[in-house]
Amino acid sequence: MKNAEAANRPVMGVFWMVVTGILFVCVTALVKYLGTDIPSPQAAFIRYALGLVFVLPMIRPILNARLTQRQWGLFTLRGLAHAAGVSMWFFAMARIPIADVTAMNYLAPIYVTIGAALFLGERLAKRRVIAVIVALLGALIILRPGFREVGAGHLAMLLAAIVFGASYLLAKVLTDEVDAIVVVGMLSIWVTVGLAPMAASVWVPTDLETVMVLFGVAILATGGHYTMTLAFGCAPLTVTQPVTFLQLVWAVAVGALFFGEAVDPWVIMGGLVIIGSVSFITWREAVLKRRAVTPAAPATKL
Repeated sequence: MKNAEAANRPVMGVFWMVVTGILFVCVTALVKYLGTDIPSPQAAFIRYALGLVFVLPMIRPILNARLTQRQWGLFTLRGLAHAAGVSMWFFAMARIPIADVTAMNYLAPIYVTIGAALFLGERLAKRRVIAVIVALLGALIILRPGFREVGAGHLAMLLAAIVFGASYLLAKVLTDEVDAIVVVGMLSIWVTVGLAPMAASVWVPTDLETVMVLFGVAILATGGHYTMTLAFGCAPLTVTQPVTFLQLVWAVAVGALFFGEAVDPWVIMGGLVIIGSVSFITWREAVLKRRAVTPAAPATKL
């Protein structure tokens, strides 16, 4: 009864999801500020290496978890894959508008839905198939192949969203077997390990300002994941999911005000189509009273 009451505070759930969106937009703004002066694998590695300070309280639970060989393998696979996704996200962020990155990031939950049907035995009902198709059409609206140049940044973001979707599916499998804190801690450790050789191969001298900016990214990203957890604890996904569209609004505003990026109505329209599709799938899961498979869009952020 107590848990039910705690999870029935929609106003607080919406509030914490709004805060989450602001924090994640700040993350994208800081990465955008760095630009292409530092290679994306190096920037991602420094962000995660500095973020290991937040993993220290998780070391004891990880050691006490007594992970099996299979679980070690899944954690390793997830971490190395996620490392590639994070590197591509940094690459995209430095080369295409913030709004494009934000809108295309909403595709990750769609890939999760497809992956859950292919690998976890989830039933892909007709309505969900239509919702997935609509979301992919939203991506085409954003990219408009043949009508605009689809650069390396856009392709990197498409691949990053797929990798983040795969990472979430592996996290879902592992969360059924071990504590969530172990899943979070192992991700941070293995992503740092996976990024290390990539960063070493392209390493350039880095100044203190860059390091401090990336530490700010680590703090804001960690805070965003924490406030998102608070939002989920206060209200169901059906309440918090639609609020994520505000992140696209703020991304457009930040890009226009601070980086001189043009406001592209096609990107906004495509993003809203994807958000609507993700929200519909989330609502259907709630109606059917199943355990949610589709994550909130910011859940795949770095």
